[in-house]
Amino acid sequence: MKPIFRLLLTLFIAGSGLTAIAQQRGWPLTTNDESGFVSIFDGKTLDGWKGDTNYWRVEDGCLVGEVTKDKLLKQNSFIVWQGGQPRDFELKAEFRVSAKGNSGINYRSIMVTNGPWTMRGYQADIDGKNQYTGQNYEEKGRTFLALRGQVTREVDGQLPEIIGTLGTSNELVSLISTNWNEYHLIVSGNIMTHILNGRVMSVVVDEDTQNRKFEGLIGVQVHVGPPMKIEYRNFELKILSPPAGG
Repeated sequence: MKPIFRLLLTLFIAGSGLTAIAQQRGWPLTTNDESGFVSIFDGKTLDGWKGDTNYWRVEDGCLVGEVTKDKLLKQNSFIVWQGGQPRDFELKAEFRVSAKGNSGINYRSIMVTNGPWTMRGYQADIDGKNQYTGQNYEEKGRTFLALRGQVTREVDGQLPEIIGTLGTSNELVSLISTNWNEYHLIVSGNIMTHILNGRVMSVVVDEDTQNRKFEGLIGVQVHVGPPMKIEYRNFELKILSPPAGG
């Protein structure tokens, strides 16, 4: 079964199934199942992570990336989790970004050679102005895969096709806090879902056989530009079984 049809069928079955379950068990259903999640950041040290310590440190239980005016970047720099290259997974992390900050969580990514801590791959975008937060951006690749509020399909050699909407960008941005936010990424087969504060922000169905990736590194970013600060905490990873037929 083609992935897009599997996605639509799953959404239909999920809707029907939830109704049936609700009739049997009553509302509400749990939405906070933490089973299977494992912490990948200890909140005390950079153990298990590698990056440029001129920009990355641990402070008050957080993984902190900071660019100061005396250490401006010439290119984006990442700190990279050393625990593997997950294929299908869920990832949760909380973040807080400064007003002029720009960051993101990269996954299914690779290191590239034009810089010591440079990555290429899918990114759950973050910025202090919330122009991009929630979207799926491919760092050093195809760039914008799905803007906030979009469900898109990527096809070889073509621009992303919008196949559905999740709400307007302005509606969704109102759900983003100026303090702490939680990302929840669900990456399974060729379908990547970005959830922020409990609301789906973007979905990509990647059928671009020339460029898509099915596994890779996880890392987080500090961005070129003005001084900025990004804080992450409560990184949790759950490895998933491959989707049927995937």
